[in-house]
Amino acid sequence: MEVILKKNVDKLGYANEVVTVKPGYGRNFLIPQGYAILATTSAKKAHEEVMRQKSHKESKMLAEAQEVAAKLADVSISIATKAGENGKIFGSINTVQLAEALRGAGFEVDRKSLKIKDEPIRELGSFEAEANLYKGVKQSFKFEVVSE
Repeated sequence: MEVILKKNVDKLGYANEVVTVKPGYGRNFLIPQGYAILATTSAKKAHEEVMRQKSHKESKMLAEAQEVAAKLADVSISIATKAGENGKIFGSINTVQLAEALRGAGFEVDRKSLKIKDEPIRELGSFEAEANLYKGVKQSFKFEVVSE
C-alpha cells in the first residue's frame, strides 16, 4: 500500500514522501492519526504539483537569502549604549539590540536567527555575529558597540 506522508515519521520517512507500507499499518495508524494520506492517482498528481511549486518557491527564497547575505557581509553596524568610564556597559548587548540595529540599516533579520559569537557582550568594542538566513545560508558580519 502506498501513502503520501504529511508529517515526518520515525524509521519510515519525511513529510511529502511517497512510501510503501503494510496495509494494516497505513489503514489503522498512519491515515487515522493524520500522518499520511492514501496515494491514489489523483493524490499523486496533486502531490507532484505541490512539490513542483514548493521547489520553485524554495529556489526563489534561497536566491533572496544569498542576496541578503552578500549585502550583509559589507555592512557596518554600530550599536550605541550607555557605558562607564572604563569601557564597561550597563547591562549587555544581545540579539534583540542587534536585530534592531540591522532593521535600522535596512535588513529584516529575525532575532532568533542571529548568534553573537562572544555573548554576553558587556564592554565596548568590535564583535562578530552570524545570521542564519535560510537553510544552509549563513553569513558572518562584524558590528561595533560604541558609547552614547
